[in-house]
Amino acid sequence: MGSHPPIPTRVVLLCGPSGSGKSLLAADSGLPVLRLDDFYKEGTDPTLPQVEGSPDIDWDHPQSWDADIAVAAIEELCRTGRTTVPVYDIALSARTGAEALHIERTPLFIAEGIFAAEIVERCRELGLLADALCLSRGPVTTFRRRFLRDLREGRKSVPFLLRRGWRLMRAERSIVARQSALGAHPCDKAEALGRLAAAAAGRCTTPA
Repeated sequence: MGSHPPIPTRVVLLCGPSGSGKSLLAADSGLPVLRLDDFYKEGTDPTLPQVEGSPDIDWDHPQSWDADIAVAAIEELCRTGRTTVPVYDIALSARTGAEALHIERTPLFIAEGIFAAEIVERCRELGLLADALCLSRGPVTTFRRRFLRDLREGRKSVPFLLRRGWRLMRAERSIVARQSALGAHPCDKAEALGRLAAAAAGRCTTPA
């Protein structure tokens, strides 16, 4: 049987509830970062799910996100060090273009987003996974951080942000439990940075 060529780069998938600090942690790590939020479906996509009992689109449901394109981009980055990613405007719920992402000859990069846990198994099967982490800071802290960020960035209307924030605050523990069940290790910022350092040094075993 032939052997597969070695993969020069591997990915750490970083998930956690919206507002848990994933983007800040990824930036603090000093590693290249792929923003998984850029793989949201467009607002006109007929397959978008709705919040039960509400006209709101459920942007926190995995079906609002294109996992296939995200995995393809991760695999291309791991194998070649470069890929093309969509540029997504959350306020418009639309892709507004595309851009090249180059990570060059790095052994590790982070792919961060609320749906990262959904692709843990696929990345593991492809031999791309270095680690998978679920960042959590507690429902109240996350609610405050998420609301202030979304308000500052003008992501959606204030009523929508309040409805979404209240719903996510109540659901945060179940969100973390689901992401953990999908293979992401729950941790705070300090532990996450420690595991990232271990993964960069090649000492971290991929989640079972």
